[in-house]
Amino acid sequence: MTAIKSVRTKLYEWTGPTVPPQPHFCTNASDALYERGDAMGSFRFHQWLVCEVEAESGEIGLGNAALCPPLVKEAIDRYYAPLVVGEDPFDYAYLWEKMYRRTLAWGRKGVGMTAISAVDIAIWDLMGKLAGRPVFKLLGGRTKEKIPCYYSKLYADNVEAMQAEAQAYLDKGFSMFKMRFGFGPKDGPAGMRENIKRVAAVREVIGPDCDLMLEAYMGWTLDYAKRIIPKLVPYEPRWLEEPVIADDIHGYAELNAGPIPISGGEHEFTLFGFRQLIDAKAVSVIQYDTNRVGGITAAQKINALAEAYQVPVIPHAGQMHNYHLTMANLNCPISEYFPVFNVEIGNELFYYIFEGDPEAVDGHIDLDDATPGLGLTLADAHADNFTIVQ
Repeated sequence: MTAIKSVRTKLYEWTGPTVPPQPHFCTNASDALYERGDAMGSFRFHQWLVCEVEAESGEIGLGNAALCPPLVKEAIDRYYAPLVVGEDPFDYAYLWEKMYRRTLAWGRKGVGMTAISAVDIAIWDLMGKLAGRPVFKLLGGRTKEKIPCYYSKLYADNVEAMQAEAQAYLDKGFSMFKMRFGFGPKDGPAGMRENIKRVAAVREVIGPDCDLMLEAYMGWTLDYAKRIIPKLVPYEPRWLEEPVIADDIHGYAELNAGPIPISGGEHEFTLFGFRQLIDAKAVSVIQYDTNRVGGITAAQKINALAEAYQVPVIPHAGQMHNYHLTMANLNCPISEYFPVFNVEIGNELFYYIFEGDPEAVDGHIDLDDATPGLGLTLADAHADNFTIVQ
């Protein structure tokens, strides 16, 4: 047995160029407030946390977290690292329960669960490296030849720009697209018309045989969602994502009983949170993110639960920690995909920090059967654009 020797965290703070936000870039939960500033500011993250779990034999597993990295770093350094040092990484189920139960009073959701996620992902990467196998092979192996992906960077813009972006990735072989809404309740009927105009414009470009997904990112009220959904039905969306805030499970359930399937879970945590969503019939598609939900250990439990109810799981944001789970589970049919792009919202930082994430070809990505662990390494190419706090 090789034990865990140390757990280290690094906070990557982006100091390089960014793309400035444009008006009506994406609805969000802060839209309900009276604000003079940037309502999207609290959802824009230009920091990322890397967690390194090192074995006594010298191998290092890499985990990561994007939500509130400074607090996640403190939580790992102070509370979670001491719980796993000296333990066998292959006792991952015990280690997960130890981290969860020792911090249950304050860590069961949010920052605490994000910290557990980062450590757990690193442990799985370490296990793969120690076993000489990709993580997806430890999870059940290959369930699909390649993973179909949907293009997901269609943030709200002027109609012409959105159509040009959709056409560019249609030409690259994508057949599934997700777009964001830029207008919500505070924008009134005129804003609703602007939303519909953009949905119609994207559907016009991609045609009737491509899937179109729509995302409100918690920016609507239940009343607004009920008013706009009938206007969206003619465009045959595959799903409507996060129409209301994550805590409004009853609102989700009411909408999910309607004509458009509702998706969510990006802001939910652990097996118990998703049991509540499924029991309430609140979502038709589950969209956890592995680096938030509790890591790979928690995600696999959610996958099994969802499969029993035939609710598909399509993890949020792509990225290797999600791709391995998608490859290993039949109930995870497709993946979200963001192209490498200038730093904007913050999702892009993953590709500036890590190397090894696959690039989509003809709307699909593949994983290597021979690369152990998650297949990620820390990149050096953009080091000058980061301040790293250890």
